[in-house]
Amino acid sequence: MMCKSLLCKAVIKRYENKFVKFFKSKPELPPGLNPDESTKSKQQQSKQDGELAGLSKSAKRNLKRKEKRKQQQGNDGTTEADELSQTLQKTTIVGGSGNPNLQAAALPGDHDGAEKAKKVKNLKKKLRQIDELQQKLDSGEIKQATKEQLEKLSRRKQLMEELEDLELGL
Repeated sequence: MMCKSLLCKAVIKRYENKFVKFFKSKPELPPGLNPDESTKSKQQQSKQDGELAGLSKSAKRNLKRKEKRKQQQGNDGTTEADELSQTLQKTTIVGGSGNPNLQAAALPGDHDGAEKAKKVKNLKKKLRQIDELQQKLDSGEIKQATKEQLEKLSRRKQLMEELEDLELGL
């Protein structure tokens, strides 16, 4: 016989394991936290998430960094001009001291100097590789040089001239 009254439904309970009972009895907020404050912080967080929803992780991180910088500038009273002057004081220019390994340090706005320094570095690397190849040939480590290796050795003079031109141009 089927009982359709409310009394029968109240008697039958669903089984709940101990973990379900534990989490149902556990409060949603940590002890000592006011429920009103938690809803305010959740609302503020959802607003921020809504603003940043379309941005990637790195973009969000960059925005947070910018906000921190703005706050620090407001606290310190420093401006961008002050920061630039500090960076310029830290930057040193080295060159013409007779040591070919020393190169001019590029200033933030000096792209040509940076490109020249890069070219000088690359040319020195190529020359070093050519010297190593020549030593391997002389010592007998490499018995027969390949076509590419011979071409590389023949470019040595051209690279030396290019390096001298760049260093004189610095």
